[in-house]
Amino acid sequence: MTFKTLTTASVTALILGSGTAFADTWRYAFEEALDEVQGVYAQKFKEEVEANSDHEVQLFPFGTLGESDNIMEQAQSGILQFVNQSPGFTGALIPEAQVFFVPYLLPEDQDQLVSFFRNSETITSIFPELYAEQGLELLKMYPEGEVMLTTKTPVESPADLDNVKVRVMTNPLLVESYRAFGATPTPLPWGETYGGLQTGIIDGQENPAFFIESTRMYEVTDHITRLGHNNFTTALMANQEFFAGLDEADQQVIQAAADAAFDHIIDYQQGLTETALEAIMEAKPDMTVTTLTEEQRAPFRETAADVEATFLEIGGPRAQEVLDQMKADLEAAAAG
Repeated sequence: MTFKTLTTASVTALILGSGTAFADTWRYAFEEALDEVQGVYAQKFKEEVEANSDHEVQLFPFGTLGESDNIMEQAQSGILQFVNQSPGFTGALIPEAQVFFVPYLLPEDQDQLVSFFRNSETITSIFPELYAEQGLELLKMYPEGEVMLTTKTPVESPADLDNVKVRVMTNPLLVESYRAFGATPTPLPWGETYGGLQTGIIDGQENPAFFIESTRMYEVTDHITRLGHNNFTTALMANQEFFAGLDEADQQVIQAAADAAFDHIIDYQQGLTETALEAIMEAKPDMTVTTLTEEQRAPFRETAADVEATFLEIGGPRAQEVLDQMKADLEAAAAG
């Protein structure tokens, strides 16, 4: 059975067969393995819910119930109570969420980044309304780590990306971002990425260092480039009908668990990038890791305005509002 052939009936059977299925068992799927960032977040969320209520949280790591589009459909239909998914995929449902793929918008400074995710009016006020329109209760957005580009050839300028096929999520703005960088963006399901690099269907991909290391993307690429262009964002959501049907006490338990898991995952990420890069170099000593200088990044930064303009064209009816408020939130985070 492939991920794509999972039907509602087979998913339901898989869930019911994997543990108790009482009314107080809540099902939570995510896009990574248990020992990766989303999995660590999910485990903390589960721990907090179960410590503070009579409910059980059942976790379904990547691949258990299909690809990202599969688990989102299951969350919207109510098969799953919770889903953790990047705006890279929810951007198809909520075009305004694509704002997270405007390059060089999010800060590199970790303190500013965390402040933004904690206090952003965009995240706490605007996005919950947009997610609700799709039957989703937005509980928390959080960063996963600096996005890095892995390729088979060195990258020091946009010219080095000419004719380089870079795997991207099926997100129009991410496609536009890599096209602006000079690459040939190639949407591809994550499950096909390693094989695509092996066979030459694609020449590169982007992800945080921990994910490059844990999924062994370094085995089929030779160079890691730190463009400084983004930090991977993800979000925890609940099925809105499920959440609205809970009593206030259970809703508070869930929100408190999401908040506690946020604090935990921020602490967990301290030093994670460096540790992952060290592990990669130990496993493959001839791998190169290049941090571009500000001078080298300049031509990449110059593309941001064009990508931003594209966002305003394709980012939905509230794109301008989202972008303006997000910039104000980022200025507030920078000001401390």
